[in-house]
Amino acid sequence: MTPDTHISMNDSIIYALDFDGVVCDSAVETAITGWKAGTTIWKDMPDAVPQTIVEQFREVRPIIETGYEAILIIRLMYLGKSTAAIYANYAAKVQRMLDEIHLSIDDLKKLFGDTRDNWIASDRADWIAKNPLYPGVAEKLRRLGQRHLWCVITTKQERFVKEILRANNIELADERIFGMDRKLSKPEVLKGLKAQHPGQPIYFTEDRLPALDGVQKHPELADVKLFLALWGYNLAADHAVAAGQAIALQHLDTFLSDSLGAV
Repeated sequence: MTPDTHISMNDSIIYALDFDGVVCDSAVETAITGWKAGTTIWKDMPDAVPQTIVEQFREVRPIIETGYEAILIIRLMYLGKSTAAIYANYAAKVQRMLDEIHLSIDDLKKLFGDTRDNWIASDRADWIAKNPLYPGVAEKLRRLGQRHLWCVITTKQERFVKEILRANNIELADERIFGMDRKLSKPEVLKGLKAQHPGQPIYFTEDRLPALDGVQKHPELADVKLFLALWGYNLAADHAVAAGQAIALQHLDTFLSDSLGAV
């Protein structure tokens, strides 16, 4: 399946950006949403999330691929599991918890999205405040949009990306936000971009090394330039691995800078 990525602007570079951990620092909001959702499953959890858990969540955030996992991780933290314990055999822990609560991944995705919707409906300003963009990124994106094609490729539900961009006065057409709703993997979206814009270089910035590894498994994407966002949700060990895999290590101060021919 090829996504509709046609844009009339004839740009020299196409910038494909992950959202959480690259554009938006959503760790606090994700932790709180995970807690709010968790209280509907486990009745022993109080309404207010402890600050210590919010702080610990940032340490564990690199392991999360999709937001719904925050519900399970928050529960593990509430039960006293350390960061190291959560990382150990993580996939097995997730499956065991799903079995215990008799909910599917789709159930948790819906619960997580509904919890966010309820938060936005009750206090949009607070929700936006908990989703700050990284320093300088908003202005860079506004300038980037004047000269280059750019899009968001994320596992986040698209309506939340739109809310955050709109709140920061950043214009991006709906067809350039590729989120969970499309049911396309990130490599599939990149292949669609290549098909719609043959011969144009694509720069893909992502904060999760596994996602970049996934792109590298597709030979037809070998010419996509990959960047690991060092300011995002990754670990020092990821930086060393990326450096040995032809993945550029990107610093926030040079993100979308003149050195990349962008702004």
